Amino acid sequence: MAPFRRLLLATILVSISLLGACTPAQLDSLPWPEATPSGISEEAWAHALAAHEQATVLGYTSKSLIAVIDYSRPSTERRLWVIDINSREVLMNEYVAHGVRSGGVYPTMFSNRVGSNQSSLGTFVTENSYYGVRGLSLRLKGLEPGINDRARDRGIVIHGTPNVTADRARYGNQGRTEGCPAVSRDAARRLVPMLEDGVVVFAWYPDHNFLARSEFLDRSLSWTRDIDAPPVVRAAPAESSDLTRSPSSGRTGGR
Repeated sequence: MAPFRRLLLATILVSISLLGACTPAQLDSLPWPEATPSGISEEAWAHALAAHEQATVLGYTSKSLIAVIDYSRPSTERRLWVIDINSREVLMNEYVAHGVRSGGVYPTMFSNRVGSNQSSLGTFVTENSYYGVRGLSLRLKGLEPGINDRARDRGIVIHGTPNVTADRARYGNQGRTEGCPAVSRDAARRLVPMLEDGVVVFAWYPDHNFLARSEFLDRSLSWTRDIDAPPVVRAAPAESSDLTRSPSSGRTGGR
């Protein structure tokens, strides 16, 4: 047991002996602080949990998995995690590309606009997988109006690419995309089957507009609670979705 927990447990036991608040057998039910999975910042994880909870309440997911992308980290780092929320186990940790107009190694600009070639932030839910112009791919549905809800119109999908590799990360020239969160081809073969059909994907970056507008973030955190938010359109409950094609090309395919 960590020294902090031993000290905390001793404090609880002293309180029990003085106040008779509960029995020692009840100590097992006391809630310890939730663990943050290895490698993820506490800020990104807190918001990811809130996003998953909101998506669950709205009926978009019933699965305990979540994929978290932390765009505050450079593309030369493994910044995509797949996590089992119940066990906090990290199932995958991969490199992931961002949009070519979002920035260089560090992305700083994000968009929901068709043709922007920028990544989108916020909460998505996965749909079906398919083989398209980029190979094995996974459709994403953006759940946040004005933030990422044009993902399907933009052809934003998870797909594999030869331009995202550990070697390219080592030399600082990781590939970029037209907005898709692309991974290595090897990672895509494992990631797509794991995530398809109703898994939440949460893309994080402390962008001011995103922090102000998103209804899927943890508003108990001071850095989101204190931001003056403009009016937003509330997300609607989940509906059955149809398949879409990339409007610019007339074919299914990621970017």
